[in-house]
Amino acid sequence: MLLSRLNEILSQRQLTALFQPIIHMQKGEIVGYEGLIRGPSDSPLHSPLNLFKVARANNLGVAVEHMCRRVVLERFAELNLPGKLFLNVSPEMLLQPHARRGETLGYIDEVGINPERVIIELTENQPTYDYDLLREAVMHYRGMGFQIAIDDLGEGFSSLRLWSELRPEYVKIDMHFVQGINHDPVKLQFVRSIQEIAEESGTVVIAEGIETQAELLLIRDLRIAHGQGYHIARPQQTPGTDLPMDVAKSLNRNGVAVYPQKSAFEHNIVTAMKLLRAVPAVAPGMTNNQVYEIFRAAPDLQIVPVVDNDVPLGLITRPDLIDRFARPYLRELYGKKPCTTFMDAKPLITDKNTSLQELSQIIVEADRHHLSNGFIITDGGRYLGMGTGQDLMRELTQMQINAARYANPLTLLPGNVPINEHIDRLLQSGARFAACYADLNHFKPFNDVYGYRKGDDVIQMTGMILGAHCDPNRDFIGHIGGDDFIVLFQSEDWEQRCEAILESFAAAVPEHYCSMDRERGGYISEDRRGRKVFHPLTSLALGVVRVDPGQYLSHHQIATAASDAKRQAKKIPGNSLFIERRQGVSSSQWPYPG
Repeated sequence: MLLSRLNEILSQRQLTALFQPIIHMQKGEIVGYEGLIRGPSDSPLHSPLNLFKVARANNLGVAVEHMCRRVVLERFAELNLPGKLFLNVSPEMLLQPHARRGETLGYIDEVGINPERVIIELTENQPTYDYDLLREAVMHYRGMGFQIAIDDLGEGFSSLRLWSELRPEYVKIDMHFVQGINHDPVKLQFVRSIQEIAEESGTVVIAEGIETQAELLLIRDLRIAHGQGYHIARPQQTPGTDLPMDVAKSLNRNGVAVYPQKSAFEHNIVTAMKLLRAVPAVAPGMTNNQVYEIFRAAPDLQIVPVVDNDVPLGLITRPDLIDRFARPYLRELYGKKPCTTFMDAKPLITDKNTSLQELSQIIVEADRHHLSNGFIITDGGRYLGMGTGQDLMRELTQMQINAARYANPLTLLPGNVPINEHIDRLLQSGARFAACYADLNHFKPFNDVYGYRKGDDVIQMTGMILGAHCDPNRDFIGHIGGDDFIVLFQSEDWEQRCEAILESFAAAVPEHYCSMDRERGGYISEDRRGRKVFHPLTSLALGVVRVDPGQYLSHHQIATAASDAKRQAKKIPGNSLFIERRQGVSSSQWPYPG
């Protein structure tokens, strides 16, 4: 049934090309389109996933892919779309022994597209092992004028190795790492790391799957070159050639995205032991045929260590062994020989107590294949197991996030380091913002009378009130320490938000006092000389500095100005707001009833 439907689709060319724009994140311009394909809308083969699944199951993958390629190229030329065309091609397609490599160029000649406008986008559907052959195929396409892109970086079976082996002009970050990046510091660090590698290797990064304005602005702030996703534009048969007005307005708006913060700070020293994976080893006397059968029985197994009496001797990698056995007569010649024949006799070996920082430095200085092959972990020279480069990268990413955030353990809000980083980003962007310093009045005697646990409750309440009246995508809240906070407003209605903060605080703080103190509007404590002193209920003082482009040069100057404004606010009785406008502009102040 499905096979006959597929044959009908091929014979009648019942495929439709769709195009999704790819934009320049800094310039706000469309730079090209990804060509996508759909089957008939009334067919179970409408989805490209189903279409290619049925095609491969019936040995029609090559025919379907060539037809898709032709349909996309013809439609792209017919629409006369600007920029580049990202044309999806599977690696296994390039590796077909009788692949018609000249056919794509022939299609392009027919429709009149310059090959330099076409990007071959490699989309990985299954593991790729013959990297030498794939590299040769890619060189062939480059020789015809095409550029290369790798799709779904971070999602596929071996995308990091593909990047290393093929050195593509473009890499597309898988949408998993883009969607929700404004809430996930691990995703943020992953994308930031990919961008750093791309800058070193001369590769252009494209972020896929951008679905919200917050994701769009954060990707822009990370200096990712290009973006793509539903928030920008959905795939269409006849796509627009101009950026949607709301997207262009967002990209052109001054300001910075608020980076997600780690909720707690850890000082743990992490060692290689945390990366340990139990991988069964083989003896040096085992034959290559026996090792091959081990790989065949365990499709996910990539590395087999060779160990003699608990002493590691080397590694055998799946790609290397399979590649050798694929060559004529090699299996017959070497199948019964010891597995040490094809073993990497110089693996990277590290002790379980090696810190991850030391281990990463060792890998950086070693040959690059150790990152993909992994490393042997030992205990006093005795084999324990294996560690992978992927696990090392993930753990290092987590450690970097922890070390960079210095989150306050009481409120879980960012501390001084991320506060200063965010101020510097605001200053560098030329954005207008308001720095609001928040401090509690009469808090120390409250702590003395009611105890530190009650004091912690008030500090946590203050942090929650600040958060409730801020836009999480535009306004940054930091906990300087003790009862001091700072809010960096990019919201235009920051004054109204400050007023709402003071009103909410005035309504909430009495609940932290006993009924007698609430009724008399304060509490009594003893000073150092033992004298009774009356203190009014704790109130909140907000000192605000409005910052215009070029007015301040560093977070140190902002901190000083905001502190001065806070001191002025504390001179006003009760819950108070003091706004200081530099460059000779008058200031405003008013108390709020508490």
